Amino acid sequence: MTLTNHRPDDKAIVRDYFNATGFERWQRIYGDGEVNRVQLDIRQGHQQTVDTVMAWLQADGNLPGLSCCDAGCGVGSLAIPLAAAGARVYASDISTKMIEEARRRAVDNLPAEYVPAFEVKDLDTIAGSYHTVICLDVLIHYADAQVNGMINHLSNLAESRLLLSFAPKTTYYTVLKKIGEFFPGPSKTTRAYLHPEAAIVAMLEAAGWRIERRSMTKTRFYFSRLLEAVR
Repeated sequence: MTLTNHRPDDKAIVRDYFNATGFERWQRIYGDGEVNRVQLDIRQGHQQTVDTVMAWLQADGNLPGLSCCDAGCGVGSLAIPLAAAGARVYASDISTKMIEEARRRAVDNLPAEYVPAFEVKDLDTIAGSYHTVICLDVLIHYADAQVNGMINHLSNLAESRLLLSFAPKTTYYTVLKKIGEFFPGPSKTTRAYLHPEAAIVAMLEAAGWRIERRSMTKTRFYFSRLLEAVR
């Protein structure tokens, strides 16, 4: 299935950003080196989301051998621990540099037979069938009009479970985002889109899912709603 409602400028901006200044910034944030306090806060918030996903999947007791797709894997923050836990992981990202870094980290930290299958792919060109599809902190880069197509495509890839995280649209977070826009900078971020939780849930339900678990990660500079949808 091909998504037809992406704004080309948004996709190009995301790809270019994460192949240039964005890569330099986020590979530091998702690493273990020294960063400033804002970046450290984001690192810790993102790690909390990853830890929640891992705790949910491990609690089910069937992670070894499970087929998982990490859509928008970045530098492998989730794909690598998933593979270390025994899952069969396919991981993709729009950014060539992100995939190169994710593969390097996986090779450095995992036995060869556990290294995920990494591929540079736009989300809308991922193919295959996986027990569990996971897409963390990707929807923030795309507007409301594009998200429904993304969710439908991910739904077509997932056999039993779909996990999504996104920045929820509330009055507080909308104001916080506006404040952040007073401090622009090419190395900081792409456009950031907030999405109403009710709208995301409605899209998932329309695609045949029901919400099984929810979690919210809130730090000073990172906020993310995580939903687990099952058939």
